[in-house]
Amino acid sequence: MAQKTKSNKSFYWVYIIIIAIFAILFFYTPDKTQTEEISWFKLEELIKEKNIEKIEVVNNEYAIVYPKKKTETKSKKDNIFSSPVEPQIMYKYPFISAENFEKQLYETIYTAIKNDTIGKEPAEQKKVIESYQIPITAKKVKNYWGDIFGWIITFALIILLWFFIARSLTKSAPGGGVFNVGKSKPKVVEGDKKIDVSFKDVAGLEEAKIEVQEIIEFLKNPTKYTRLGGKIPKGVLLIGPPGTGKTLLAKAVAGEAGVPFLSMSGSEFVEMFVGVGAARVRDLFEQAKAKAPCIIFIDEIDAIGRARGRTLITSANDERESTLNQLLAEMDGFSPNVGLIVMAATNRADVLDKALLRAGRFDRLIYVDLPELKEREEIFKVHLRPLKLADDVDVKLLARQTPGFSGADIANVCNEAALIAARKNKNAVDMSDFNDAIDRIIGGLEKRSKIITPEEKKIIAYHESGHATVSWFLQYAHPLVKVSIVPRGKALGAAWYLPTERNIITKEQLLHQMASALGGRVSEQVFFGDVSSGAMNDLEIVTKQAYAAVTYYGFSDEIGTLSFYNSNPDEFFGYQKPYSEKTAEKIDKEAKKLIEDAYNIAYNIINEHKDQLSQIAQQLLKKEVIFREDVEAVLGARPWPDPDAELFSDQETNYNEANTNEN
Repeated sequence: MAQKTKSNKSFYWVYIIIIAIFAILFFYTPDKTQTEEISWFKLEELIKEKNIEKIEVVNNEYAIVYPKKKTETKSKKDNIFSSPVEPQIMYKYPFISAENFEKQLYETIYTAIKNDTIGKEPAEQKKVIESYQIPITAKKVKNYWGDIFGWIITFALIILLWFFIARSLTKSAPGGGVFNVGKSKPKVVEGDKKIDVSFKDVAGLEEAKIEVQEIIEFLKNPTKYTRLGGKIPKGVLLIGPPGTGKTLLAKAVAGEAGVPFLSMSGSEFVEMFVGVGAARVRDLFEQAKAKAPCIIFIDEIDAIGRARGRTLITSANDERESTLNQLLAEMDGFSPNVGLIVMAATNRADVLDKALLRAGRFDRLIYVDLPELKEREEIFKVHLRPLKLADDVDVKLLARQTPGFSGADIANVCNEAALIAARKNKNAVDMSDFNDAIDRIIGGLEKRSKIITPEEKKIIAYHESGHATVSWFLQYAHPLVKVSIVPRGKALGAAWYLPTERNIITKEQLLHQMASALGGRVSEQVFFGDVSSGAMNDLEIVTKQAYAAVTYYGFSDEIGTLSFYNSNPDEFFGYQKPYSEKTAEKIDKEAKKLIEDAYNIAYNIINEHKDQLSQIAQQLLKKEVIFREDVEAVLGARPWPDPDAELFSDQETNYNEANTNEN
């Protein structure tokens, strides 16, 4: 590298020397004369002193005035040792117009002659006139070196401008340059380049890891699988909701595999230039073939893999469709891809083209779903490694409190808990910090400064107490964790539950959940004789559940065993309302009937435990946050067995200790 730098520097010195030579040639004149620019007054003085030998008008732009030479006597003996003669000084007078200069010059000479000939004899006047005679000549001068140097400078500036424009296009243009726009620039992992992500960093996803590990084995030891005549799968597609670890799984493959790994995003293929996407696909596979055996990973493949012919505007999809066509041809075309496996990830599998999903292209479809209880516990253990934890942190309880959380959500919970603990100047992250982090992510930031009138606060307290009371006496309602009337986000209050994870739901279970959601609305009706807008979110959830029960799940005897759910909207484009207006009226009637049944269940429970609900509401008004133990002290033990009851034994103690330390 040092030699290369040195050669570059010497190359720059060549440019400097050439420029210096041209500059010397431009400014150098062999004449030893010196030129001094003068004004008209100085020129007029020289005329009156008769000290002008001649005047040269150069290029009709300026005049060179030659003063008379001074006579100097020199001995021949001292000629060798005498000092060199000083260069003659000439005067330069610039003018705008040559005609005006000549006219002005003759007027000045005429005036000087007139003044000097006054009172003199004709012979003397003749001598005076002869003394004022000044030879005036015209001269054209060309600076050849200057012209040459000017042309060189012009061309050099044009070349430099072109060079900088080309270089800026090279940096800013997609694909690495205006001339390399069709070249793909994948992230390559091979040789001594390592990614510090391995399968031990990917918690959960055991089935997906097994599938991916087998892909790595295909490339490392292909004969183990091909000796019986089998073929190595060409493609693996990771499908799942956002944040479930698809890209992380691909990074783990790059960290574990001993083969080159080329990674690109689907959006990097399509640009504003026509034909760029297909060219980049070809270039990507050519690079991969040169490194075979090799793994290609395309993240967010739905950017180029959407089903063709979806929209009526064909010109908008031509570039993307040509990119997809090239990808299909590369994955399973006439040219075999020996030793190449394509991995891709997307959370929009429903929009992918069927030709892309067929066997022979993506042979393996790996579903990376939201983690279950055991998997969430393992994910928590991974993200809790770098944290300084207190002794009261219960990983199992954290996993139970975060149903429906993805791996990215769990990572956010751990990071948020650490920030909350640091904000409170703690030496370790304890359970209360995790609870606050979960509450903040689910409900939003606490807004204790929000102005709420005492009447509004009372309505909120009875509303949340209604939710807690109804859910307490229903078998299939989710177990209660805590109730709060502290505003969070858009909510003025909330009740936290520990949802029981179910793969299927029965009609009775759905009815209990709907009744629990209507508990707040019923409580307002019972205690205040009026209702508020605070139940809007509850009513939205209940309405959607009721219509889903009637139109999707077949829970209505009147509608029967029909389901109007469309799992594939592209297969039946007009499948939005495949029933008559008469059936629609029946659906509305059945959904309303289901909501009324849930409302009656909630009303009966609240009417029966009216005094106890009032006690819970008073505690809420006093403490603002109450826990399961507080509710149990008022309502008694829950009549239904709760296998997770031991998980909540220390919740109130931890919360109170945290508040005491904070205060």
